[in-house]
Amino acid sequence: MPRPETTHPAGAIPLESDGSDGAWVVPVRDGWELDLGTLPHDRAATMRVGTDLVRSAELAVGSHGGGQVRLWVRGPDEVRLAIGEAAGMTVGREVLQLRRTLPVGEPWQLDVRPFVVGADEEAWLTVNNRAFAWHPEQSGWTVDDLRRHETAPWFDPAGFLLHEEAGRLLAFCWTKVHLDADPPLGEIFVIAVDPAAHQRGLGRRIVLAGLDHLHQRGLTIGMLWVEATNEPALRLYRDLGFSVHCRDRAYQLHVPAR
Repeated sequence: MPRPETTHPAGAIPLESDGSDGAWVVPVRDGWELDLGTLPHDRAATMRVGTDLVRSAELAVGSHGGGQVRLWVRGPDEVRLAIGEAAGMTVGREVLQLRRTLPVGEPWQLDVRPFVVGADEEAWLTVNNRAFAWHPEQSGWTVDDLRRHETAPWFDPAGFLLHEEAGRLLAFCWTKVHLDADPPLGEIFVIAVDPAAHQRGLGRRIVLAGLDHLHQRGLTIGMLWVEATNEPALRLYRDLGFSVHCRDRAYQLHVPAR
């Protein structure tokens, strides 16, 4: 599952507070997302500015019809965690980054082939949207969404593995390589099994296929992002030797219309 991204799309409302730079709130699919931008280095000033920005976001969202405001705190950022709590926000989603060393060394025995750009989009979208109907970011993808990823500099169809039976796509493992990380990381970007093919062990084998591909690329660390509440996936990844490296936490606040 890809990490929830923070972007600056159209509709962003800039927020101002003495000592901050680049703060905004923007409408997203399920509410509003708050970015505190660059904050002061001094902790006391950061707490003051951060809580002021949350209040500013409340006023902006309230005047635009209200809704759920979400503040993502990336990794071990204790100051932003404290701002969310001091501002009266509650913890919503948590997304965990898991890692393990490569290779795994477990056989996977599954027929896979690489994704073919221009031919596999519709089949992939069908399985992805069925498997992630519950997910805030990964559900409801369109051809345009997929095309945007296909044009990303990191996209490599050779690492986008598909498993088919009788010409029907049943599972996939889409990998991503982070050469700019230290050390370089191989990511299981998105992995899914068609719900009609659950309980057949395909999930474990397609993950292993992806990890093996990353190892063949010369990578020694595999990673992925997973919802902290997704217990079936967590059981699988723990059994495959993954452990928690860090976590992203979303603080949220419901704002009534003003």
